[in-house]
Amino acid sequence: MLNLPLILETRRNHALEHASIHLLSHKHPTQRMAGHSNPTGFYLLGNLNTQDIWESVTEAHTRLNSGEHDLAIHPGCGTNLATTALLSAGFAWLPLRGTKSTLWRFMLIPFALIFAFVGFNMSKPLGPWLQKHVTTEAKLGNLQIVDIIYVRKGVHRVITK
Repeated sequence: MLNLPLILETRRNHALEHASIHLLSHKHPTQRMAGHSNPTGFYLLGNLNTQDIWESVTEAHTRLNSGEHDLAIHPGCGTNLATTALLSAGFAWLPLRGTKSTLWRFMLIPFALIFAFVGFNMSKPLGPWLQKHVTTEAKLGNLQIVDIIYVRKGVHRVITK
């Protein structure tokens, strides 16, 4: 399923987005950035100039194709955030499920917090693992950069095919 056309293209663009943000972050360490990938490319959000984006996206493409697959994993990825939120909340819910008494729920809060902490700690290695194996594909195959378009202040569109 992860290799179906639209999904695989999105995963490859997601990897290129991450790698590009890694490289742009080195050039602009104080600049906040974000991205959003889809099957036809990705958006880069941040106060960046188009030339820097071209250079970074091109270098990211080259480096991923040369085997630097770690560039596809980014600590600020939504996959990490979602994994942390879901595991922490899910584990916190476990001791509380089925209790009908408000008093019992109140008394179980310390256990819920301990369970949430366990979920939080489990999410730290799981988020990057999910990025590597599910939400990105660092082997770009025949993916090509077609164009980079300035959309408006703080928004660029990177188009791939």
